[in-house]
Amino acid sequence: MTQKKARYIIIGAGLSGLTTAFKLHQKGETNVLILEARDRIGGRIMTENHIDFGATWFQNHHENLSSLIEEVAVEKFHQFSDGKSVLVYNSMAPAHYFENDPKYPSAFRIAGGSAALIEKLASFYTEQIHTNTVVSEIKEVDNQIFISTNNGNYIADKVIVTIPPRIATNIIFSPELPAHLIHDMKNTHTWMSNAMKVGLTFKTPFWKVKGFSGTLIGQIGCVTELYDHCCADEKTFALMGFVNEALRDLSKEERKAKILAYLQKYLGDEVLNYVTYEEKDWSQDGFTASSDIKSIYMSPRYGNSKFQEFYLNGKLLFSGAETSSIHGGYMDGAVFSGLKVAEKILSQE
Repeated sequence: MTQKKARYIIIGAGLSGLTTAFKLHQKGETNVLILEARDRIGGRIMTENHIDFGATWFQNHHENLSSLIEEVAVEKFHQFSDGKSVLVYNSMAPAHYFENDPKYPSAFRIAGGSAALIEKLASFYTEQIHTNTVVSEIKEVDNQIFISTNNGNYIADKVIVTIPPRIATNIIFSPELPAHLIHDMKNTHTWMSNAMKVGLTFKTPFWKVKGFSGTLIGQIGCVTELYDHCCADEKTFALMGFVNEALRDLSKEERKAKILAYLQKYLGDEVLNYVTYEEKDWSQDGFTASSDIKSIYMSPRYGNSKFQEFYLNGKLLFSGAETSSIHGGYMDGAVFSGLKVAEKILSQE
């Protein structure tokens, strides 16, 4: 078993952790290691086959994310929304069609998928990100922090935990964290933990040809939200959306059949000519969802002030989308929390 040392160790190679690492790098601090439990980086940002199965959109008021994207020279583009959109409000009634008001700009997406930002941030630390590394214990000994993982032990001066607070309660902390903090960690909803997404690619964007935007909204349907998901360069044509959680208990084939029939009804027979069909159920992702997962239909409260404090005698900080006091649960919140943590630890030096 190995034992590695670093001045700063970041737990989690998602957007928040990589933002902190990037800011440390900019200040000339390269004595950093990033430990990631998954076999990939990005956390709840996940782009596969050009489809974003995790975090996808942002808007003009998400200034922290927008500034970071510009700073690292990643391109953005508008979410396509021209044409007829479909609203399904009653399964027994015909669909209602509407068009988006052009006065209100659509959301943005990241060219190349949201993972393009992750890859750019991680490019500064190619040798210092350790994947497949699950942290089991964080212990203060003398004036250092010892971290136990399945891939050996690590020693750091300071540790930043960026994984969802509820998931972080699986780690043994020594000395123990305050009981009130543990309580709040366990009761902080994990963004995306109850979501299931579906993505389909096609040889042509048939919906655009037919004058549709690709948007389909209907809380009663098999797919509660669907959007055009073509790439910025218009070389990959896709639709992506959120699956009704009521379908979670079906087999994948049963669910797929229902989803295709539903989309066929409202978008046309061309849906059946898909090239690829993929799903991502975040409730089955053990590094995102806990066993007591439950649906959240109101916006959960994020940014608990307890997450802004230092613990383990000034050696431990929390970060991540759920900890952010600004736009918690969004990519912008993850970036904001990452920036704030970097500021805090650098101001101590």
